[in-house]
Amino acid sequence: MKHTLLLILLIAAVAAAFAQAQSPAATASVTINGKAISIKYSAPSVRGRQIFGEGGLVSKDGTYPVWRAGANSATSLHADADLDIAGLQVPKGDYTLYVMVKDPEKWQLIVNKQTGQWGLTYNQAQDLVRVPMNMSKPPAPIETYKITLSDAGGGKGKLQLEWDKYIASVPITVK
Repeated sequence: MKHTLLLILLIAAVAAAFAQAQSPAATASVTINGKAISIKYSAPSVRGRQIFGEGGLVSKDGTYPVWRAGANSATSLHADADLDIAGLQVPKGDYTLYVMVKDPEKWQLIVNKQTGQWGLTYNQAQDLVRVPMNMSKPPAPIETYKITLSDAGGGKGKLQLEWDKYIASVPITVK
């Protein structure tokens, strides 16, 4: 009986630790000019780790400069309308988002035509567009990664990524 109780407590502790280490599924969505745009991603947390820069979890000293823009499966973008993302055209449809973070101070958003893959499966030949992101710093480090889509009116909006010591954004226009 005593061993069974200890085993149950051990399993519960391992399950709790495993759940804490997970990156929960999240969605960002907005409707601009009656057209829906949504992004599905998994939201990792910093949990005391170095994320960007030399030795960082994402940057890996330049070994993996292209990041899946989240955790787990690749981050997916769905648009019900043609988009202009920072001056580059993205036809309506489904895509995968990646971010070039070789230089943590200068992110580049990548819209990739391949969909449904695991997050680390990146095929550069499938890139549709790459656009530089506007960089800023949050007032305090951001523990849990967050993507937001917002409507700025007049068919315009913004896609924003926030994590750790960085905020990166690009303007979007619904065509």
